[in-house]
Amino acid sequence: MDLSLTTGLHKGDNESMDVTREQVETVLAVLTGIGLSAACGFRIFLPLLALNLASMYGLVGLAPGFEWIAGYQVTIAFGLATVLEIVAYYVPWLDNIMDSIASPVSVIAGTIATASLITDIPPSLKWTISIIAGGGIAGLLQGATVALRAKSTVFTAGLGNFLVASFELLASAIVAFLSLILPIVAFILALLLVTYCLILARKVYMRKKRGMQG
Repeated sequence: MDLSLTTGLHKGDNESMDVTREQVETVLAVLTGIGLSAACGFRIFLPLLALNLASMYGLVGLAPGFEWIAGYQVTIAFGLATVLEIVAYYVPWLDNIMDSIASPVSVIAGTIATASLITDIPPSLKWTISIIAGGGIAGLLQGATVALRAKSTVFTAGLGNFLVASFELLASAIVAFLSLILPIVAFILALLLVTYCLILARKVYMRKKRGMQG
């Protein structure tokens, strides 16, 4: 066989493998970002702190323009914010105030978490995915936790909010960890959580509708 033809075939195979590898890396980056966004729906700053540490130690690569996330000053800022957020949700009167603040902020955090990891795709597609998938899932899960805390406040006079806060913290930590280590598993878990929230929201809506008709 002609040597030039053989070389060309090998070169074509290598280029094909490079393209496939880039596509896989892009998909994994999107899944990681969406997983971290889901974690932001439970706690805002813990997933961002995890992203900061993961980027500093080379576990994930940051998209251009988001290099600021990998910095020691950011570690300190996110670390302090994480501690304050965790403590605030264990204070009975402060947790409801935090909910009103966290709802819009979680959408921003979810958008940033996803956008910071996505590369090699057009900016319009990148921000569409980041806002709708990243910010959307964070806002949806945050809304579900607000509703859960409101029910806990009504039925337990706020005593059950400790358990709700603990569940949220644990869920955020687990989803954030899985997002960085097993992004596919984290993405599936995020989809299950979103599905559950949608089913719950539909049940609440139907119950209210029946109450209005009755």
